[in-house]
This record gives sequence, C-alpha cells and structure tokens, in this order.
Amino acid sequence: MASEGDGRGAERAGLPAWLMRNEAYEPPRERGSFVTKSLLGMTGVLARMRLDDGREGPLSPSAPLKLLLGLATILLTSLCRNYAFVLVVLALALARAALLPARALRRTAAVAGVASALTFAVMLPATLLGQAHSAVLLGTKVLVTTTVAMEVTLTTAAGELTRALRTLRVPATAVLTLDLALHSIVDLGRVATEVLCALRLRSVGRDHDKRSSIGGVGGVLLLKAGRSAAETADAMACRGFDGSYDVTPERPRPHQRAVDCAWLLGAAVLLALFFYLQGLV
Repeated sequence: MASEGDGRGAERAGLPAWLMRNEAYEPPRERGSFVTKSLLGMTGVLARMRLDDGREGPLSPSAPLKLLLGLATILLTSLCRNYAFVLVVLALALARAALLPARALRRTAAVAGVASALTFAVMLPATLLGQAHSAVLLGTKVLVTTTVAMEVTLTTAAGELTRALRTLRVPATAVLTLDLALHSIVDLGRVATEVLCALRLRSVGRDHDKRSSIGGVGGVLLLKAGRSAAETADAMACRGFDGSYDVTPERPRPHQRAVDCAWLLGAAVLLALFFYLQGLV
C-alpha cells in the first residue's frame, strides 16, 4: 500500500511511470580473456624488464670487465668452427648458471632453450639434407651465446651496466639513449597495466569491438609518451644538460682486483684454447 501510494504521489508530482519501475538488467557474461591475457602479458614484460634485477655475486668481476668478457665469449663462440670449443664454453656457461638464484636460473634456461629450439627448427631442412652437424653446431652456439648474455644481464644492475658502458668509452649519447629507453619502457608498461585494470573494472557486459579498446589503450600510451618526453626535455634543459653523461666511479669491493685478475687469467686460457682448436697455433 505504501509503494502504491508513493507511485501515485510520484505521478502527481509529474514523474513518468517508466522512471519508477525497478531495473532488471542483467548484462551478458564476458569472459574477459582479452583484457586478462593483455594484463598477464604486460605484467610478464614488466617482471622481465625490472631495473633492479642485477645482483653481483662475491666472485663476480667488475661490471666493465664482465661486459667485456661476455662480448668476447660471444664473439669467440660465433667465430669458432670447432665443436669441441663450443662444448667447453657451454660447460663453463652451465657451471656459471648453476650459481645463479633459482628465479634467474629459470629465466636463463627458458630464454636460452627457446632460442636454441627455434634455431634448430629453422635449420631442420639442412638436417634432412644431410647437414645435421651444421644444425647441431648452430643450435649449440645459440644456446651458449644466449646463456652468456642472460648471465651478464641478470648479474648486472642497470646502473652498473651504464657505468660499464661509459668506462669502455661508449659515446655518451648512446648510453643516455639506452638508459632513457629502459626507464621509459618500464614507465609506459606500468601505465598500460593501470589502463587495462581500469578498462576491466569499468567494462559492463560483452565487448564486441575489442579493437577500439586496444586502440584507446594505445592512444593513452601515446599521449603519456609524448608528455613524458616533453617533461624529460624540460628537466634536462633546466638542469643545464650539455650532452655529457658523467658516471660516478664504481666503489671497489674487497679483493676486487684479485677476482678480476683471476677472471682475466681464465679468459687468457680460453683464448689460447680457441687458437689451438682452430689450428691457428
């Protein structure tokens, strides 16, 4: 009786009857797999791009020497034609990988294994044509070089990496570009994750035009990238940036010089083995 009285009173007040009816809207169910997969993918990229992953061990060489030795090992492995040398470097890389933390070891094994498997799949026609040795050699080389690169990356922080590049006389413009790119990728990935979360929370019902949604996310990222670039340029101008990229010297750890000498001695032995197995001596 009270509701009927309220309805009559609303009609007398000029409110239409359809405005007083209760809503019984049930939106169709949406699995949300598009947004969920996008969120998971973006989160995985951010987890792999974290700039604080690098952790040096007690017996790790200094960052410039580590980068130099890693590049030299990759170069020697790529130029080598003797499979025995590749197996020796693989054994050394696996021994070093065994000392990594569990999380870093899983990442190294996953990336190196996928890269080696893809290389072997690409070289599969050569295997069917009787060149199985070439396919195995190339697949093992990719496994070794990827493992070495992942080990250098996972044991060197981003700040130490830029400091090592400046120590090796890499141009300041290249170092600055790399440093800003790494930080910008992480910042834009964080913005994309927040936009996707907002899109998922505000979505009602089924979205039949997902391309417009991903276009909106891309537009937000484009605007954010332009704003960040302008703010970075203004900050650099206000601080008097003159194109130089000065890096504070690395603080030496205890017994760092002895550790570096030991790594250099091992590199010299590996280089002598390379020349011997290649038949150059």
